[in-house]
Amino acid sequence: MEQMATGDVVGGFQVMSNELSTPKILICPADDERIVATNFSDGFTAKNISYFIGVNATEKDPQMLLTGDDNFEVGGVTVKSGILKLTSSQSISWSAARHKFTGNVAITDGSVQQLNISALQNAFSLSTNRIAIP
Repeated sequence: MEQMATGDVVGGFQVMSNELSTPKILICPADDERIVATNFSDGFTAKNISYFIGVNATEKDPQMLLTGDDNFEVGGVTVKSGILKLTSSQSISWSAARHKFTGNVAITDGSVQQLNISALQNAFSLSTNRIAIP
């Protein structure tokens, strides 16, 4: 959690590496800016990750976002690496960088969904979310 509080998604995914079969799954097939990693240690960086991590996701709130595509815009500006606190008052959207203004997310209820911009905004209106962007 200490690493996640600073926005370190690399450390977050390294901690989960025992549950993940390979770091190859951390690259979205539609992301042509990232590089596939072969392991979770040697040279593993944010360049090997296409997904954000929901820093404050908890089982107590089954609609929070655990992880998903990191191609966000807030107020029309592409987000940068680090911690992003999202509230219902912010104008959040997917960029055109992947999936043509949609994105894929994993939710704490165990589901995976593809959300359009409206559904993304609704997901963040349900609760305040802090996410770590690679």
